[in-house]
Amino acid sequence: MLASLQQLPVAWQTVGLLLLSNVFMTFAWYGHLKTLGGKPWIVAVGVSWGIALFEYLLMVPANRIGATQFSVGQLKIMQEVITLSVFVPFAVFYLREPLKLDYLWAGLCMVGAVYFIFRSP
Repeated sequence: MLASLQQLPVAWQTVGLLLLSNVFMTFAWYGHLKTLGGKPWIVAVGVSWGIALFEYLLMVPANRIGATQFSVGQLKIMQEVITLSVFVPFAVFYLREPLKLDYLWAGLCMVGAVYFIFRSP
C-alpha cells in the first residue's frame, strides 16, 4: 500500500497528507471546545497534544515530500488553504457555528495568496 502511495505525484502526496494532518489539527485545536468544555483546561491540553501527535506524524512527511517540488512559501500557502477548507465545514457541522459570508471573503483572499505564491517559477 505504501509503495502504491509513493507512486502518486508529489503534489497529490503532499496535499493528501496535509489534508489529513489538518483534520487532526482542527480537532486538536478546536474539538475540545465542544467535547471538553466542562473539564479543566489542562485536560484539554493533554487530549489536544495526543491528537496533535497524529497531526505531526502526517505534517512532517507532507512537508518533506512537498519540499522536493515546492518552495517553503508554496507549502505554507497550501497548508493555509487546506486549513480553511477543513475548518469551515468543521465549524459549521461539528461546532454548529453559523456559515458566514466572511468565510467566502477569506477564501477569496487565499485565492489571491495562491496566485501570488505560485505565479513565478
